Amino acid sequence: MPDTAHPAALRPLPQSRTRPRNRPRTGGWPAVLAVTAGVFAIVTTEILPVGLLTPIGASFRISDGTAGLTMTLPGLVAAVAAPVVTVATRRADRRTVLCALLLLLAFADLLNAFAPGYGAVLVARVALGLVIGAFWSIGSGLAPRLVPPDRQARANTVIFTAVPLGSVLGVPAGVLLGSLAGWRAAFAAMGVLTLLVLAALLLCLPPLPPPATTTGLGVLRGLLAGRVTRTGLAMTFLIVLAHFGGYTYVTPFLAEVTHAGPGLIGGLLLAYGAAGLLGNLLAGRCAARSLRPVFTAAAALLACATLLLPVLGTTGPGATALLLLWGVAYGAVPVCSLSWFLAAAPHAPEAAGVLFTASFQATIGIAALLGGAVVDRTTPTTVLLLAGATALLAAALAAATAPR
Repeated sequence: MPDTAHPAALRPLPQSRTRPRNRPRTGGWPAVLAVTAGVFAIVTTEILPVGLLTPIGASFRISDGTAGLTMTLPGLVAAVAAPVVTVATRRADRRTVLCALLLLLAFADLLNAFAPGYGAVLVARVALGLVIGAFWSIGSGLAPRLVPPDRQARANTVIFTAVPLGSVLGVPAGVLLGSLAGWRAAFAAMGVLTLLVLAALLLCLPPLPPPATTTGLGVLRGLLAGRVTRTGLAMTFLIVLAHFGGYTYVTPFLAEVTHAGPGLIGGLLLAYGAAGLLGNLLAGRCAARSLRPVFTAAAALLACATLLLPVLGTTGPGATALLLLWGVAYGAVPVCSLSWFLAAAPHAPEAAGVLFTASFQATIGIAALLGGAVVDRTTPTTVLLLAGATALLAAALAAATAPR
């Protein structure tokens, strides 16, 4: 719902230029699935280092914290790219922009695969950040333009299944391929997959002229003036900080504390991802009607999982149970966060997507950076305990302020 407590919510936002145009040909479910595949390729490439952090560090003789920059850089770059690229391309056909971004993603994957040094890996991750920021900002608001109104909620849920699917399929497959052929092979495979997704986008997406309400800087400033938007930013910061601050370094924890080998770690990450898919589906059905209790429950469950892992995660069964709980909890987070921003700006879904993407990705970068600093000075256990405390704060904020 819009923030009616603020006077700006009662009048049109500034710099929102509305142009009459014929309704474009919709792409239907093939287009939705093509966008979902694009999100899957992006999410998998982004979080692939979580499962390959140790071999990447060993390859370049760097610490786990330094290797964690592969998670920090894309997040920080994406936070800047989300508003900048979206505003800069506001008059461009969305189909053209999305296809260009997938081509850049393929380049980043292949550069990762053949990087002669760690510097080249970081350059590839910067390119990935540009893709993440722009693709998420534009793609997260495309459902209303691809399917009829009565199927938009389902289309949004389908698109967001790509987030946990990246954990269910992408990361475990990358870990398995990395253990068999080296971590570079995992990125090479992602490069090939991305080119196939690009072909699907070219085939399935219809022409998508810029939306009637263009995403100018004035529109974004107007949204930031709203109380619902500002509390949404705070909530997103806390919950994503808790998750990625711990999850980025869960592989070192499983290796050092649970004493899990590469095969078991891959299986645990697969179980986590499957649980995340379940959490996404459940949240997609419930968040639109009951955002406050769903988001509060997700944050509370995430806190329980991260706080109990150092205690009960010393064995395989204990770690499995808690990672399943963690997966269900985090699977609900992206759709809940986007729902929060859309509730604050139902008239400007693309602008809401920009704020969602920028806040989400900036926090991923900050979380990985802070987690790396902590893990290099203490232990992965300390990182998880801090993540749990942060998730408790997020649960309290959601219970008090989430839109009803």
